[in-house]
Amino acid sequence: MREGVAALIVQQQMILLGKRSAERAFYPSVWDVFGGHVEPDESYEQALQRELYEELGITPVRWEYLTTLAEPDPDQYGPGQYRFYLVTAWSGTPRNRQPHEHARIQWFALDQAMHLDLAHPAYAGLFAAALSRFINEGSGHRLVVLFDGT
Repeated sequence: MREGVAALIVQQQMILLGKRSAERAFYPSVWDVFGGHVEPDESYEQALQRELYEELGITPVRWEYLTTLAEPDPDQYGPGQYRFYLVTAWSGTPRNRQPHEHARIQWFALDQAMHLDLAHPAYAGLFAAALSRFINEGSGHRLVVLFDGT
């Protein structure tokens, strides 16, 4: 089974998404979060850090696990599961380092993101749960996520 990590990158109630390139074999031309596969002998957290640096040039410094979602179309793409993390702090400035993977990247408010063509049918609910529970506490953040993957 394919295993991957995915990051909900959130800043000031906005989420960073990438529009997958039309040439991608998996989910072309839809909006997606950033992440990728877990290498052999790599932890999920190491994969998260590696993928975000490769794709965006950032190094996450604060994140927490949210949920695990199954591959939504296993008949077409094979079985898989993706561990989702909320990333609220990082070093570096996000930029599209892999335009062959994402045609563009963009920050969205929740109401904007809900109207996009998204890669996973559970994303809208996950985004809403994460962003609605995200509470600014001065310089820190607290997240309470109640999300069952549907």
